Amino acid sequence: MTRDQLKRLEADLWSAADNLRANSDLKASEYGTPVLGLIFLKFADINYRRHEEAIQAEFDALKGTRREKPLHEVAVAQCGFYLPEHTRYRYLLNLPENQDIAKAIETAMASIERYKPELAGSLPKDEYYRLTRTPDTQDLPFDLLRQFDNIPDDATGDVFGQIYEYFLGKFAMAEGQGGGEFFTPRSVVRLMVEIIEPHGGTVFDPACGSGGMFVQSADFIAAHRKELEAQGKDTSVFVYGQEKQGETVKLARMNLAVNGLRGEIAPAITYYSDAFGSFGKFDYVLANPPFNVDDVALSAVEKDRRFNTYGIPRNKTQAKKSEQGKETVPNANYLWISLFATSLKDSGRAALVMANSASDARHSEADIRRTLIEHNLIYGMLTLPSNMFYTVTLPATLWFFDKAKTDERILFIDARNIFTPIDRAHREFSEEQIQNIAIISRLHKGRHDQFLALIDRYFAQGMERLAENQTQVGPVCRQILAVLADQSGQDAVASLVKTWDRLDALQTAYAAYLKQNGEWAGVEDRNAAQQQLRATFDPFFAALHDCLKQIDKAVRRHEKALAEQAKRDGKRQSADRQTKALKIALEALHAEVRNAESSFGHIHWLQERFPEARYEDVTGLCKLANLDEIKEQDYSLNPGRYVGVVIEEDGKTEEEFINCLISLQDQLNNLGNVASELERNISRNTELLVDE
Repeated sequence: MTRDQLKRLEADLWSAADNLRANSDLKASEYGTPVLGLIFLKFADINYRRHEEAIQAEFDALKGTRREKPLHEVAVAQCGFYLPEHTRYRYLLNLPENQDIAKAIETAMASIERYKPELAGSLPKDEYYRLTRTPDTQDLPFDLLRQFDNIPDDATGDVFGQIYEYFLGKFAMAEGQGGGEFFTPRSVVRLMVEIIEPHGGTVFDPACGSGGMFVQSADFIAAHRKELEAQGKDTSVFVYGQEKQGETVKLARMNLAVNGLRGEIAPAITYYSDAFGSFGKFDYVLANPPFNVDDVALSAVEKDRRFNTYGIPRNKTQAKKSEQGKETVPNANYLWISLFATSLKDSGRAALVMANSASDARHSEADIRRTLIEHNLIYGMLTLPSNMFYTVTLPATLWFFDKAKTDERILFIDARNIFTPIDRAHREFSEEQIQNIAIISRLHKGRHDQFLALIDRYFAQGMERLAENQTQVGPVCRQILAVLADQSGQDAVASLVKTWDRLDALQTAYAAYLKQNGEWAGVEDRNAAQQQLRATFDPFFAALHDCLKQIDKAVRRHEKALAEQAKRDGKRQSADRQTKALKIALEALHAEVRNAESSFGHIHWLQERFPEARYEDVTGLCKLANLDEIKEQDYSLNPGRYVGVVIEEDGKTEEEFINCLISLQDQLNNLGNVASELERNISRNTELLVDE
């Protein structure tokens, strides 16, 4: 399933679920559980059918021997589930209309829990009765079943995980402020995992929410399994999570099951409970804990070695006699920060999301930060862009710990200007942006080969997109030529087509580069070959952009001429239709070029900042600061203090700027005309109403 297909499926499923929610009295937080329960049920059914033949074959082979096992034991060993007939998705969909569907779903969920004890009490059962409380809502459970049956049978666990996380995020947005406590956006977690690089062992999240951190850890390990096992590394994973919200604990357990993860999720308030004896226990710790909590009882944490090993945050002034014994910590941020450091094994690594303010916090928190720095526990700090989270706009920083690090320096990365807009209010990292940021850490560790491999990957993607777009450009250009009468515009379109024909020579150059594979003497030679290859593409894209500029100008002239002609002839609608068709074709042409160029843009971004394929400080992006430099900044861990600021040009020539300005003025004039027309219509309608 492609990314676009997945996005369409997600949107269709959410639209169906949201429409159904409008017909019940459940809030988003309440409605989320039964919806996610049915997604889980659909996954279990698809997964079981995928293994069903092998399950039956093994059961038949063992039958009558000393190793004979019940069918449910064979099934759990093969795929993690046993699904009796009455739990199957198709069975539930085919129940007669007079059947109690809520009761049937409850029975199915209970059966799944019986054969998978770690899910006991986690799957939704009673919630489906709430959907059928009135005659008007009797069919809601069946409608949900029918809608989620649209998920294709060939969907993998990864697709289900993405659908699952998509719904979690949408429910978080629907709940408003506070709803996102249990959901950290996928791209943020992906970046955290790519930097700490878990390769197996134990993973701990003391504020695990829905378990997204665990899923991303498992995805990373699965993607690198062959490579890691070839190095003799253990790739098995066992996860441990604590979560205070009972309903969210259920979501986390379901999420683990959806993604085939082994682990335990305990209902616990981490400040006061240590369900797993976490001190020094885990290989990896990942979390997005709640920020700026100020009501944690000091007496409960000040003697707990999970929190006091590096110091306890305390109020500046001593409590009054009447309040002694009732004090709270001024801010729990550094309780979490300490917990991550103390939960790691001697070779452990951690990543956490924290409020920006913690990087410069003063008084007792500054003392804790200094102690952590002097113990050489902090590997790196990364500032996130704003608006990355669904329900809060609070700026955040990623903290990275490495208890095995020997270099006293700390890597600072400022990623505030690296993001992809989702909508007007939300942003994310694209997969390429995640890799571009993570490669900074790998270069710092001396893994130049991975930098060069990433460049090669972008070359391969770029060549594939160029080949795809070459077939699309011709039809779009013909659409433009069919409308555009301007001779210079027609010449520009012909020039664009001719420029695309140069792709054959570029493909030859790329083939020659690939033929060199393995023949380079070292990093320098391979990097030089990559630089040279990219340089052959620069004139190609420059020529494309020059053609597009000329076409843009011709289209604007054509639009202006059409508008003037329509004004004279009174045929405005016909002119508008022609203009709209021309703009759609031109926009498609720009999109084809952007798509073709995008991978080469990432190559340029990386090579411009790291021209030697080795780590170096880049103003405005990254800085490797030593202890003396950190002392000079009063032990601040704010990346902005170290990386500096770069003022980047927009890359436009004077002519491009003028053309852009003219285009904006044209848009403003068009909007003014529309506003005037609306004003006239309103006045005319008002007069008609008054006359009546």
